Amino acid sequence: MKLYRTADGILAESDGRCVRVPEPSWDRLLNRPDLAAFLEAGWRTWPEIPGGFDPDTSHGLLPPAAAQEVWAAGVTYRRSREARQEESAKAGGADFYARVYEAARPELFYKAPPRNVAGHRQPVRIRRDAAWNVPEPELTLALNASGRIVGYAVGNDVSSRDIEGENPLYLPQAKVYTGSCALGPGLLVAEGPLPPETPVRVEVRREGATIFAGETALARMKRSPEELAGWLFREMAFPDGCFLMTGTGIVPPSGFSLRPGDEIRIDIPPVGTLVNSVGA
Repeated sequence: MKLYRTADGILAESDGRCVRVPEPSWDRLLNRPDLAAFLEAGWRTWPEIPGGFDPDTSHGLLPPAAAQEVWAAGVTYRRSREARQEESAKAGGADFYARVYEAARPELFYKAPPRNVAGHRQPVRIRRDAAWNVPEPELTLALNASGRIVGYAVGNDVSSRDIEGENPLYLPQAKVYTGSCALGPGLLVAEGPLPPETPVRVEVRREGATIFAGETALARMKRSPEELAGWLFREMAFPDGCFLMTGTGIVPPSGFSLRPGDEIRIDIPPVGTLVNSVGA
């Protein structure tokens, strides 16, 4: 079942039927201990939305983060490790990424406060002081206050690779700025893990033409979602829950950089498709 946070309330959709959830607070709903059972029990009796809900055409869709911070994991795919080693080689930081890929402790970092999260069909941004900006398509975990995975969203961890490559200590500036994070279109509520063969796809279009496309699968992640969530909650409390991006396995070539006006499309079936334009 999918949940959508909208300006008119919370909607639940399954098998083509969309209903209004009788809970005004996204934060309370996300932290219900019986979330999946609550939705399943009420879905057939709650008021149906005439005509259903289409995230591409319906109005009022909001990002799935209300009070939830967004955190992220890095170097969880071998391809990401290789790319980080390449971009930081001149700065002497290449060995750091090889070590963190093999280490027991993962790389975790703060990505965005909820006010800086763009939703589906909302613009993201690239830094004006960076020359090498890329999208990073990532399966994103929705975690409740106890650290349990309650659902999944599609995430875009927009990053400035030249800034991070200049010095690994510049990671916050490469990752955390206004417009660098997108989540959506909604939240897939699932009690079990997604299949390892679940694909993650990205396409970037410029002036109507595809200029980059790539695909990976969750099976290529070195660390499990549960492991990453466990590390994040070791010494952190999230009273309203949080989101955790799980890393990217798709890295554009070094000659590629986003430009204003580009359209980024990230598809993770059955979670959904997140579309964002790059704003000025």
